Formats: sequence, C-alpha cells, structure tokens
Amino acid sequence: MNFNINKVKIIVSVPTKNVEEVRDVICDAGAGVIGNYTHCSMSTKCIGTFKPNEKANPFIGKSNQLEFVQEEKLEVICDVGKVKEVLTKLRSVHPYEEPGIDIIPLLDESYFE
Repeated sequence: MNFNINKVKIIVSVPTKNVEEVRDVICDAGAGVIGNYTHCSMSTKCIGTFKPNEKANPFIGKSNQLEFVQEEKLEVICDVGKVKEVLTKLRSVHPYEEPGIDIIPLLDESYFE
C-alpha cells in the first residue's frame, strides 16, 4: 500500500504564558486549517521537565538543575508544503532555546475506503 502524505500534525510543548503567542504565529503562517476553519488547535496542560547542561542558555532554570514547568502541549494540523515556514515562525517566538517539536505524518480518510 502506497501512502501520499499531504498533512502532518505538529506538536510542541510551550510554557503556559506563551501558548497564545505561539498558536497565533503558527496559525497565521498556515497551520491549523481544517476545511473552512482556521486557527484550529488542541492544547493539553502538562508538566515539562528538563535539565540544562553547562553549555545551555535556558529561558527558565539553571544549569545542572532539574526543572519542572507548567506547560501546554499545543497540537495543530499542517499541510506538508507549509511545515518549514510554520516551524521557522514557531521557533522565532518560542521562548525555549531548543523547543521539543514532534511532526507526525497523517493519513487521509480516503485511504480507508
């Protein structure tokens, strides 16, 4: 079975206070379109953890100290052709030096007919 991937899901964890800014920027860049709707997203509250090493320049926390941060996992659907621009915009406003980003290929419903 051959699959032609046209859409992906982009998932990124963002500190709670920065979620609206990140959502607005990535949706303005073309993510979050479902049919006749724009700015479609899903967010789930979560706790993120990380431990910066000596070379890191953390937005939150200190080197060699485990941090726990109130975050939201932000999810949007995106056309494959817009992913690079969306990621560039995301990184331009995301406060983390190294945001964790997942890109998951999506199958169209028509594959299951």
